[in-house]
Amino acid sequence: MNTSTQFASPLDPSQALINEICPAGEPWVKAIKRGQTFRIVDLEGNQAVDTLFYNAHDALERYSATDTISRQKKLYLTAGSELYSNFGNVMLTITADTCGRHDTLGGACAAESNTVRYALEKFPMHSCRDNFLHALAHDPLCQQLGMSKRDLPSNINFFMNVPVTESGGLEFADGVSAPGKYVEMRAEMDVVVLISNCPQLNNPCNAYNPTPIRLLIWD
Repeated sequence: MNTSTQFASPLDPSQALINEICPAGEPWVKAIKRGQTFRIVDLEGNQAVDTLFYNAHDALERYSATDTISRQKKLYLTAGSELYSNFGNVMLTITADTCGRHDTLGGACAAESNTVRYALEKFPMHSCRDNFLHALAHDPLCQQLGMSKRDLPSNINFFMNVPVTESGGLEFADGVSAPGKYVEMRAEMDVVVLISNCPQLNNPCNAYNPTPIRLLIWD
């Protein structure tokens, strides 16, 4: 476990090279160069943002929840956290965070998990795994790296509140984010970011109402 840390950024959104909206429930893919800063803004509050990072030159190197947790002995991410790859390298460092806590354990929603957790009729509902698979199959950056469904590791859930209970279980609890909260990170290597702006409607990770997010990148 760890305590949250809230730290604002001095960067001006009007100076960003990339300033885009990702609609509710949609995927988003972009390359981020080493030294650039990447910000995710929770525009309306309590929106889970399922996120993966890959080495932009070799997708076999990708974000590793196991390495990130074990090397820092912390379950949650906040300002100062380093995001490690499965090769043991730091991919990004969180440099600002006005939310204060982000999940590393809950994983991405899928047809199978929606069915097991909620009901059989939830199987066809839109999920983050659907978004990831669609992006892997159709986005040019993912195609250039030769990525497929075998390249889906455990993801980060930015802005999502998944406390661990005393008995070791996970709870998908009400969010701790709010409109305008953001998390910002510096790329320590060239990376490709793959996002599913979570379409989940069965638990409170999105307040039962998926909403858009803003993505910004600065040199």
